[in-house]
Amino acid sequence: MYNIVEKRRWYYLLSLLVIVPGIVAMIYSTVEYDSPVRLGVDFESGSKFVLKLTAPAREDDIRDIFESYGFNNPLVTRLGNPSDNVWQVRTKFVEATQAETILAQLGAEVAPVDKSASSVDSVSPAISQEVTQSAAIAVVIASVLILFFIVWSFRRVPQAFRYGVCAIVGMLHDIMVAMGLMAILGIFFGWEVDALFITAMLTVIGFSVQDTIVVFDRIRENIPKWRNESFESIANRSLLETVHRSLATQLNAIFVMIAILLFGGASIQQFITILLIGMLSGTYSSLFIAVPLLVSWEKRDLQRLFRRGVPA
Repeated sequence: MYNIVEKRRWYYLLSLLVIVPGIVAMIYSTVEYDSPVRLGVDFESGSKFVLKLTAPAREDDIRDIFESYGFNNPLVTRLGNPSDNVWQVRTKFVEATQAETILAQLGAEVAPVDKSASSVDSVSPAISQEVTQSAAIAVVIASVLILFFIVWSFRRVPQAFRYGVCAIVGMLHDIMVAMGLMAILGIFFGWEVDALFITAMLTVIGFSVQDTIVVFDRIRENIPKWRNESFESIANRSLLETVHRSLATQLNAIFVMIAILLFGGASIQQFITILLIGMLSGTYSSLFIAVPLLVSWEKRDLQRLFRRGVPA
C-alpha cells in the first residue's frame, strides 16, 4: 500500500513555497496601498469609471478632465488592448449628477463616450465600511461554525477537537493561497477585490471543508475496523480509499471553470480565476495538509520532520 502520509514533510514545504511569496506580496501591498490586497469600490469608498471611448484618447487628457473637477491624482488605467479604447478611472466618491457632467465633458473634449458600454460605480464611505465588516464577520462565523460542526460530528472519536482544528488550518491554507495570488495580481495587473471575491472565498471554504470531512469520516469508520494498525496507517488507508472520490468531484468543477475562464466574458474572469485557484488549493489541502497534519499532531513529530526528515 502506497504511503502518502509518510511524505508529509514535502507537502508542508510545498505549501510554504506557495504561501510565502503571497505573504511578501501582501506586505508590499499593505505598504503601497494600505491593504494586503487592492480594494475595489465595494470595500473602499470612491467611484470607478469604466469608459468605452469610440476614438483613441490620451491618458493625460482623461486625467486633466477629472482634475478640473477637483479630483486630484485620479488612477487612470487602460483596459484590454489599446485598440479597444477602454479606460478605467478610480477617484474619490462622485455624486451621480457630477458623474454625468464629467462623462459629457469627456465626450466633448477628449473622445465620444459609448454610454451603453460604459459604467460608473460609486460607494459611499459608510457603505464601504459596512461591507468590509460584513465580509470579515462572514468568514469568522463560517470558521467557528465549521469547527463546532466537526467537533460535534466526531465527538465519539478520540481527540475530536484536533479534527476541527486541522480542517480550519486547511481552510486557512486555501485562504492564504487565494489572498496571496490576489495580492500578486493586484500589484502586477491592478486587480481589485470586490464583492465577488468574497463569494469566491466562501465557495472555496465550502469545497475545501467538504473534501476534508469526507476523508476524516473515513478515518472515523476505519479506526474500529483496523484496531491493530497505527493511526498513521489508518489515515493513509483512508486517504487512498477516498482520493478518487475527491478528485472526481473537484475535477468536474475545475474543468467547467477552465472552460468559463477561456470562453467567458472579461467581467467574470477575476472571479473565476480566484475560484479556480482556490479549488485547486482546496483539493490539495484536504488530501495533503489537513490529514497529514492530523497525523503529525497524533505523533507529535512536526518539529522533528523539519530537523531530521520523516522518521521511518
